[in-house]
Amino acid sequence: MKTLKLTNTDLEVSNIILGLMRISPLTDDEIRALVGAARDTGINFFDHADVYGEETHGCERRFGDAITFSPAEREQVVVQSKVGLRSGYWDFSKEHILTSVDESLAALKLDYLDILLLHRPDALVEPDEVADAFDVLYSAGKVRHFGVSNHMPAQIELLKKSVTYPLVVNQVQLSITHAPLIAQGVAANMAGLGQSVDRDNGILDYSRLHDITLQAWSPFQKGFFDGPFLGDRENYAELNDVIDELAAAYNVPTSAIAVAWITRHPANMQVVLGTTKVERVRESAAGSEVPLTREEWYRLFTAAGYTLP
Repeated sequence: MKTLKLTNTDLEVSNIILGLMRISPLTDDEIRALVGAARDTGINFFDHADVYGEETHGCERRFGDAITFSPAEREQVVVQSKVGLRSGYWDFSKEHILTSVDESLAALKLDYLDILLLHRPDALVEPDEVADAFDVLYSAGKVRHFGVSNHMPAQIELLKKSVTYPLVVNQVQLSITHAPLIAQGVAANMAGLGQSVDRDNGILDYSRLHDITLQAWSPFQKGFFDGPFLGDRENYAELNDVIDELAAAYNVPTSAIAVAWITRHPANMQVVLGTTKVERVRESAAGSEVPLTREEWYRLFTAAGYTLP
């Protein structure tokens, strides 16, 4: 398993993350098997959010009920959670951030989070309130590092007017077939080509310039929860042909090639796996170190329907 150092932290992390948003219906034994399989592959990073589950903090609670880390084990893993989404509205108020983190820690049965992310941009955000909340959490030892999810560069810059801690992570949607943050830059300034439209104000280049690690969620999704592209020959026959060819060449499962397309990028991104299947974790994690060549990477890119002008 390939690892990377999160800039502005003391954390050495796997470039594959196990996302826990779907574990609510699993038994304790199933959760332990899933987490155990992840750790056996070298994954040391676990991703949560307060809204994951059938009730608030539901998946965090299931994780806390099933998993107990010894002090030594706790130092070996990175636990991340998110805050800000509520039923029908977003809330980055100081009161909500502090309350939600306390509830997350209680549900997870942990003393601290390694990283806390602001989940999706709150149109009513007041950076001073966020900064005050972060100061309280850091001073109390409840959160060690901070980041965001699904934020554009200007939204991060707005937070940085008040927040003094480095924002070390931005978790964004990315897959071979849903890659506007990469594809736009390839086709910049090409009038009449929809791919050239800047939809995120340069998240990728901004992140690289400011040492923010991108975490790719939904790495197998065609679009916004439109289902997986792997095996979808009706819409992505050419892409699946190339994936099958590369999987055979590297002797890995097809999901590993989809993962490798993201981890190959020099931005040193992490990939968030949302599966609850032990075997799927093992198969996908195999992509961590697959050394796709430039030619192979671009073959996948163009087979997914993107244009090289």
